[in-house]
Amino acid sequence: MSEKRMTSSRKHHLKSLMLQIAANLIEEEKKEIKEEKANFMAKIPALDLSGDQAALMEMVKKLSQTIDKVDEERYDAEAKVKKTEKEIEDLKMKVIEVQGIKKPALKKVRMSADAMLAALLGTKHKASMDFRANLKEVKKEVKEEEEVGDWRKNVDEQAGMDGRKKKFEST
Repeated sequence: MSEKRMTSSRKHHLKSLMLQIAANLIEEEKKEIKEEKANFMAKIPALDLSGDQAALMEMVKKLSQTIDKVDEERYDAEAKVKKTEKEIEDLKMKVIEVQGIKKPALKKVRMSADAMLAALLGTKHKASMDFRANLKEVKKEVKEEEEVGDWRKNVDEQAGMDGRKKKFEST
């Protein structure tokens, strides 16, 4: 059964619908991010800059300490992410090794024996061998076939007990 192909106009229509849905989702995400940022900033108390220089210096020290803590946590999180990514990559490589690498089909190359030797030994050694000359000749033995005479005589000779007796005696 053949598969029904989608017309190009249908394809373009579906693609435009998907793009519209994706654009709407992106707009919604942006709105959510803005709302989360506004909610987070509303929870933070307003910065009080009134006071003497010592109080401001103390506040700056506290802010720098919190920034250092956040940086350390961020660095630790990045290290964990890199470690897990490396483990994932190693596991992917192991999966590929287990599945086996597909070897490409090799092309059949016709090459003479002299060309093979030249390729293997290089241009330094010029060796040419005639492999056919080194092969041994095998002579076929001609079997002498028994002449087959008239089959009726053969049947007549083997008929009865005398024929069977002759057969056992001749073998």
